[in-house]
Amino acid sequence: MKILSIQSAVAYGHVGNSAAVFPLQRIGVEVLPVYTVNFSNHTGYGAWRGPLISPDDVRDVITGIEERGVLGEIDVVLSGYQGGEGIADVILDAVARVKSANPAAIYACDPVMGNAKSGCFVAPAIPILLRERVVPAADIITPNQFELGFLTQTEPGDLASTLASADAARAMGPRTVLVTSVERPDAPEGTIEMLAVTDDGAWIVQTPRIPMKANGSGDVTAALFTAHYRASGDAADALAKTVSSVYDLLQTTFDAGARELQLVEAQEFYAHPRLQFPVTQVR
Repeated sequence: MKILSIQSAVAYGHVGNSAAVFPLQRIGVEVLPVYTVNFSNHTGYGAWRGPLISPDDVRDVITGIEERGVLGEIDVVLSGYQGGEGIADVILDAVARVKSANPAAIYACDPVMGNAKSGCFVAPAIPILLRERVVPAADIITPNQFELGFLTQTEPGDLASTLASADAARAMGPRTVLVTSVERPDAPEGTIEMLAVTDDGAWIVQTPRIPMKANGSGDVTAALFTAHYRASGDAADALAKTVSSVYDLLQTTFDAGARELQLVEAQEFYAHPRLQFPVTQVR
């Protein structure tokens, strides 16, 4: 499998491609990383250095890949945080070029906008751009519950309303929706869930909540779920493997008392997921 991953990159820590590439490689996926920024560290520190890469330069890199004649070998285009409005056109153009070269290829979009605690943390134009242009072009989307609500202009809360919101998102274009950070009022205290919805059904997994904020964990989640689902076509299997790997990554990070994901230290959990959490079909 080959994945063209168009995301940010940092030298210190693990977000964007700096979070997604290594876990994908560790499960045997060939990744072609294209950077949209090259920062010293993620912006959550409040200070960083390095360039935003212009949309024209990002497009030029993709054109260079195309000139090597390899777009037909790409199975997935993956995108995450979009720092500026112009990058969406570059990503959508790349998706069109890849699908022209390989009609079986898919586009997986992590529509990064914000979360329930912080609200939206992207430029005001980005959420609207994602909702109106980017998400309709995707085959898979991986929003958290907050982002799902914004995309669909609904209020997902309990399981029924979250499923309805996922269906509303699927009606926009993508056939597969992975909802992360699902918080239900009727779920046991100290737990958190992940929900996958496809044409074939819907499945949920519940895990203990690890009391930490981990920048980049969503990027790892989107990458692993996309790769596993593309490989097997089995959403329940992809969900089980992804949740297991990400939980153990977070637990490893928490146990180390680290602010940055212990991405390398947790590598065996990507290659050999423990599958310790049951997957429940809810539809």
